[in-house]
Amino acid sequence: MTQKAQIRTIITSLMLVILLGALDQTIISVSLPKMATELEGVDLLAWVVSGYLIAMAVATPIYGKLGDIYGRRSVLSSAIVLFLLASVLCALAPTMPSLVAARILQGLGGGGLISVAQATIADVVAPRERGRYQAYISGAFAVASVSGPVLGGLLTAYLSWRWIFWINLPLGIPALLLTRRALAQLHHPRVKRQVDYLGAGLLSAGLTALLLGITRLGQGVPLSEVSNIALFVGALTFLLIFIVHALRVPEPIIPLSLFRIRTVVISCLMLFFVLIQLIALTILIPLQLQMLTDLGPGGAAWRIISLSLAIPLGAYIGGKLMSRLGTFKGIQLVGALLVPFALYALSVLNPVNFFALSVCLSSIGIGLGLQLPTATVAVQNAVPVRHLGVATGVSAFSRSLGSAMGAAVLMALLLLFLTQGIGSTDLVAADVIRILVSGNPDFAQSPTMTSLREVSALAFGRVYFWQAMLAVIPVLLCLCLKNEVLGTKVPD
Repeated sequence: MTQKAQIRTIITSLMLVILLGALDQTIISVSLPKMATELEGVDLLAWVVSGYLIAMAVATPIYGKLGDIYGRRSVLSSAIVLFLLASVLCALAPTMPSLVAARILQGLGGGGLISVAQATIADVVAPRERGRYQAYISGAFAVASVSGPVLGGLLTAYLSWRWIFWINLPLGIPALLLTRRALAQLHHPRVKRQVDYLGAGLLSAGLTALLLGITRLGQGVPLSEVSNIALFVGALTFLLIFIVHALRVPEPIIPLSLFRIRTVVISCLMLFFVLIQLIALTILIPLQLQMLTDLGPGGAAWRIISLSLAIPLGAYIGGKLMSRLGTFKGIQLVGALLVPFALYALSVLNPVNFFALSVCLSSIGIGLGLQLPTATVAVQNAVPVRHLGVATGVSAFSRSLGSAMGAAVLMALLLLFLTQGIGSTDLVAADVIRILVSGNPDFAQSPTMTSLREVSALAFGRVYFWQAMLAVIPVLLCLCLKNEVLGTKVPD
């Protein structure tokens, strides 16, 4: 087998692995009401999603380090096996608490699928060519985001919600066998290094507390609540102890020296802000359309496909340009500049104008897509080979943290603007959302409904305006980047 054919085989197997991990973030959304009804656990419903995302975010940087120490093949195989075992436990869950526990276990496996797979690409492809392959990875994420809800809905409607977990077996077992075979020739670390278990524990505790606090804020729990304060204080304490510990040990789970590299810090921050925008829009746009138009959940979901498809298109263009130009700064800057202008247009747009909405979302998607693979490749290009896995894991964690922050902060902003708009009435922001989404025919033409729609339209416009202001930050970050040249050699 030629080297190019071998790389194609490896990339194909890794795309299947990433599709497996990404699909479980989206396939579950349509099935949540059925789960809550059958398992009688509506109060824990949000944690079926949040538990998976938090566990995945915490696990990503740790998996990256383990891949650097033990080799990608064995660590990726372990992550797939854990993911599949947890999928079986999810499918067999008799109660909602047991389903949440199984989802957390599944998230621990899912974090390894994505971070180790992306680091493996860096092992076999020179930095200058990685953008092209990272674009394929973005395509796998896009396929998951578009097909996940549809597949989940079909399985739930015609079989059972439990099949959204059983489906992982016919996908995951071939992925395991293919990656074991494709990565057999991949080099193993020549020097065995110790695992910093204490550091891993401190980091996990700090990140878990931080993400739990952020998630609770997004679910409407006030920041001033004692449990939230305790979570953020605990997160700060554990993370400070982790930093002190990492400065003292020879082989920390995350080398703090990585954060002395300007390209790593700036690129991770860019990924953080990109995911804030992406996740916020995938939540806000369907909600806005359901509140302000006659579209139901299905019709609203279809309207964001232009965003989902534009992201891999932007990533593909960015990857091709990186391979041709050998640099990434100019590509990132173009992508970063597109987003705030398109978001500002979205803030003044009437959502009934679906053509204009599609143009805005496509522009945002291409802008975000241009930044995603370029930022990841920039991180990988800037670090020593021995830290390739953990650096990729840190960049993946930046994306996960941005996802959590985007959902929490911008939904909190929407609730704030709705509350200010309705003034001193008996309604609260959650009531406005419920009334408009339910589309009660008794109130469809009433002055109250019209007034609530006007208030909501203004609230969404203000949220998108502040999103546009937030999107200026990646532009400024990009201007601070060095225009580095991408390497042309595959890591030894």
